[in-house]
Amino acid sequence: MERWVLLRKGADFEAIGRRFGISPRLACLIRNREVIGENAVDRYLNGTLADLYDGKLLKGMDQAIGILKEKIEGRQKIRVIGDYDIDGVNATYILMEGLEMLGGDVDMDIPDRITDGYGLNVNLIERAYREGIDTIITCDNGIAAAKEIAYGKSLGMTVVVTDHHEVPYDEEEEERHYLLPAADAVIDPKQPGCAYPFKGLCGAAVAYKLVEALCKAMGRDIEALKHLVENVAIATVGDVMDLEDENRIFVKEGLRMLESTQNQGLKALIECTKLDKAQIRAYHIGFILGPCLNASGRLDTAKRALELLRAKDLKDADRLAGDLKALNDSRKDLTEEAVAQAKEQVENGGLKNEKVLVIYLPSCHESLAGIVAGRIRESFYKPVFVLTDAEEGIKGSGRSIDAYHMYEELSKCKELFTKFGGHRLAAGLSLEKENLEEFRRRINENCSLSEEELTEKVSIDMELPFSCVTERFIQELSLIEPFGKGNTKPVFAVRSAEVLSGRVLGKNRDTLKLRLKDASQTAIDALYFKYADELLGTLAKRYGKQAVERMLMGRSTRMTLSVTYYPGLNEYMGRVTPQITITHYK
Repeated sequence: MERWVLLRKGADFEAIGRRFGISPRLACLIRNREVIGENAVDRYLNGTLADLYDGKLLKGMDQAIGILKEKIEGRQKIRVIGDYDIDGVNATYILMEGLEMLGGDVDMDIPDRITDGYGLNVNLIERAYREGIDTIITCDNGIAAAKEIAYGKSLGMTVVVTDHHEVPYDEEEEERHYLLPAADAVIDPKQPGCAYPFKGLCGAAVAYKLVEALCKAMGRDIEALKHLVENVAIATVGDVMDLEDENRIFVKEGLRMLESTQNQGLKALIECTKLDKAQIRAYHIGFILGPCLNASGRLDTAKRALELLRAKDLKDADRLAGDLKALNDSRKDLTEEAVAQAKEQVENGGLKNEKVLVIYLPSCHESLAGIVAGRIRESFYKPVFVLTDAEEGIKGSGRSIDAYHMYEELSKCKELFTKFGGHRLAAGLSLEKENLEEFRRRINENCSLSEEELTEKVSIDMELPFSCVTERFIQELSLIEPFGKGNTKPVFAVRSAEVLSGRVLGKNRDTLKLRLKDASQTAIDALYFKYADELLGTLAKRYGKQAVERMLMGRSTRMTLSVTYYPGLNEYMGRVTPQITITHYK
């Protein structure tokens, strides 16, 4: 059962509206997102790339610049080692493009998800050493690779770490001792002693900060790097970072750049997925473009996604984009099958009463574990780990809820793992199969989540009568885009709206279109996607099947529904009318 909570955060919305030329309602929505004070509101509404923080504030940046400047000028061989997800691939691309532009002798390597696993490992280091590499730069990994980096250093190699993940630590008597790798330079905004004002950057953003600072240090024009902001935007959304502070600026500006991108690979992928370049939103990165880029690292090799980003020939770009889309279509089918198996295990396998779900799917492709964990979390609103058989032992991914810090909870039983890492809402882990049940037991014994914390909360920005859903207000909402984690779409609500009529729509007959009328006697069209049967079943249970049948025939039923919604515009035959999309109902 969901908890509906109406946000009631105070401010002088009339004054804020006058100061920034917005409606008091929009000022209220901005305050609900914890944007407080004139400077913060101005940055939120009007922030540009010029407002980004100086990358030299990142601890370790000066050392990294000094090392890389010397290596570039000395024509030493540099290898970028990234990760196989969307953040790692874009971070690798950014570093390669930036270092090449500055004259670096640079190549790359990306671990194979199955044979190498996450991040830096001994095989990658030995391969680099055999091939005469002088310097390794990690991106989106490395902070937890102390042993591997020590090995690289023992071979005489220079190692620079750029990462954004949590720093591993030991805990004694409630005091943490952070375990930084002994690299020549470490850049990670989460490391102790880093004065950088914003800790929520993705790996690609940290990589961008490095090449930008290096560019300045070498006396080059940083405008030549600005096109890489679109890659930071893709990685930020794809890695589900909070869209606040610098991330909001990166994504807002990056989305604008994508409209006229000169990257042949991105052009081809946008065309292949039939997106309108002028209408790309964060949603399209998260659910269409991003999964295609991620698919190569899941089912093949992430080097194909990097090859797409670096494609110079349109014919090659078209071929690679088509391959990635086909891989993603295959991934979708495999995912649906694994999700069904996981739900069956939770509902009928004795896991349903546990606060933390540890699901073992031996035949699931290990690259899909995180996606499946996310889907199960959505269904049951609990922290979820999905584990599957690997070449050695078992491995998997976790996805969490807001009240549960996944990395910290894993740290409490880290002796069970051969490898683990991550942050608050997501983690990866490997362990011996015989430790599975002990892990399930320990992770649940340590869990202190209350029933309230395990109940999904629907935060409502404001009650908004249908009469206020106007074309002007809907257009004004675009000022607070892009929407995503940390800057969610506004949620509006209406109590006890009368259901006037309804129709079932869509190829799969899973969309419900209702005509609703609120207390102000304003009627509006309302769409409810994907779960039409569920909503009709709820109405039938409350009012009877005959009432639902009358409603579907357009006859009066006196059924009422409280809804949360997001407003939009319906354009049909040149006529534009407001409508709403129902997100939750009671």
